[in-house]
Amino acid sequence: MTSDDLFGAAAADGAADRPASSGAAPLAVRMRPRTLEEVRGQAAVLRPGSPLRRLIEGARGAAGPLSAIIWGPPGTGKTTLAHLVATAADRTFVELSAVTAGVKDVRGVMESAVRGRELYGRQTVLFLDEIHRFTKAQQDALLPGVENRTVILVAATTENPSFSIIAPLMSRSVLVTLQSLSDAELVEVIDAALTDERGLDGAHTLAPDARDHLVRISGGDARRALTSLEAAAGVALDAVAAGTVSDDPVPITLAQVEQAVAQAAVRYDRAGDQHYDVASALIKSMRGSDVDAALHYLARMLEAGEDPRFIARRIVIAASEDVGMADPTALQTAVAAMHAVAQIGMPEARIILAQAVVHNALAPKSNAAYAGINAAIADVRAGRGAAVPPHLRGSGYAGAERLGHGAGYVYSHDEPEGVARQQYLPDDLEGATYYTPTDRGFEERLRARSQWLAGRLGRRPRDET
Repeated sequence: MTSDDLFGAAAADGAADRPASSGAAPLAVRMRPRTLEEVRGQAAVLRPGSPLRRLIEGARGAAGPLSAIIWGPPGTGKTTLAHLVATAADRTFVELSAVTAGVKDVRGVMESAVRGRELYGRQTVLFLDEIHRFTKAQQDALLPGVENRTVILVAATTENPSFSIIAPLMSRSVLVTLQSLSDAELVEVIDAALTDERGLDGAHTLAPDARDHLVRISGGDARRALTSLEAAAGVALDAVAAGTVSDDPVPITLAQVEQAVAQAAVRYDRAGDQHYDVASALIKSMRGSDVDAALHYLARMLEAGEDPRFIARRIVIAASEDVGMADPTALQTAVAAMHAVAQIGMPEARIILAQAVVHNALAPKSNAAYAGINAAIADVRAGRGAAVPPHLRGSGYAGAERLGHGAGYVYSHDEPEGVARQQYLPDDLEGATYYTPTDRGFEERLRARSQWLAGRLGRRPRDET
């Protein structure tokens, strides 16, 4: 079994057809979808006529089936789909993990695939898990087999293939991007496991708040949901053995789920008021420079399964709205965090988000830029803002000179210290002040410069406005 995606399809040897009572197979293994109809989620990549569906159904083009790179978070079905590619069309299935396999293993698979094709007319599917762990040289070893269709390569990765997989291999494969399962799809996975004979076979009931908590902590990962459910069922059976519960079927409660996963239920509804309340508390804690409170609310959002990209966007906004030019590097940190979160995902994204939150919370604060644009927009909406002064108008087209556009404009770089004394605002706004720097952080230096510039431009110093 691969470490990345236990929520996969049945192994080609028929292991998934064994009944649940046969032994120690984890619930997530026993509940692997055996057919396309059992797969939850991924409707977009499994739609009729899609490359992946055609590959699974055994469609053959003039040059044979394409290989596929499957990219997605853990527990979304990468191994499932790889097994379905092998079993649906009666192909030979070979599974390798890039963690332990090397070039010698790959060449061995290629040699066996040639024999299988020549002797038995069977295609070989090579499922390579965590392909991003292969070096460039190791990935190069895959190219001849993929190019000649000796094997159908189905490679799984949790990292962006654009950065982790060599271009020649990408160009010879279709890229299939999987998404985390929705809450509703996770509920279907959990409910099926409760009743299916391969799963818990009706031996347990699950309290609604316990189900909600399982969905929250799973973060779109079906394997995690089933693993947590199985652990909670074990806790419930311990209660029966201890004589504290005698119900049949055995109930699984929220407390037992919490005990099983050692994680308290987070009182947070992503679709309700608390979604906005906790997000608001995070922003206001950063604005208020309480770094500990900010980290607390960040933790609550993450543990509740909030989309880390949503959190990252809020941090970027706060970096401009509340920190601004008092520490311009806060925006750089926040934007870098937003891009990193999109590439990396959870759980590591929590570290990046924490760094951005800490930077925002500890930085000196200024909303001068935020207040400035709001004031300027208010004037525009009020109808203020006459014609652009003639010397600032565009003069790079025929007839502009005849209209007087650009006449009298002073090029700033020709002036001492690079500042030209001339009118920039429209006549009815001459003297208006929108940006007033504070005396906090880097903006203290900008305050002194803005006062100097006001004098050079013949305007009132900003402190006098």
